Amino acid sequence: QVQLVESGGGLVQAGDSLRLSCAASGGTFMSYVMGWFRQAPGKERVFVAAISWSVSTTSYADSVKGRFTISRDNAKNTVYLQMNSLKPEDTAVYYCAARRLAIRLGPNDYMYWGQGTQVTVSS
Repeated sequence: QVQLVESGGGLVQAGDSLRLSCAASGGTFMSYVMGWFRQAPGKERVFVAAISWSVSTTSYADSVKGRFTISRDNAKNTVYLQMNSLKPEDTAVYYCAARRLAIRLGPNDYMYWGQGTQVTVSS
């Protein structure tokens, strides 16, 4: 059983940056694909970014390409989401998730989830 705990959310202004962290425990971190998803009020949870266990492959939603960067430190069992040039439409609860094998973009493909961290971007 893998436990995931996100941190780093907050209230920022448009154009600012934030770095989210997700600390994993209870499993072999290196064997998991790690993903970030977000859910805005009244909307479905959607894919933001994912990274393979080997760090060799990443994937991003079109809406965040060029602004967000996902990374992981397998020695620290932690995955990060660096968010730059934030926009009001980035406002959402951000969730960390884990799955085995290959990167997938659907939330239903991920087995383990964190509790989420709120990111609010004011205009």
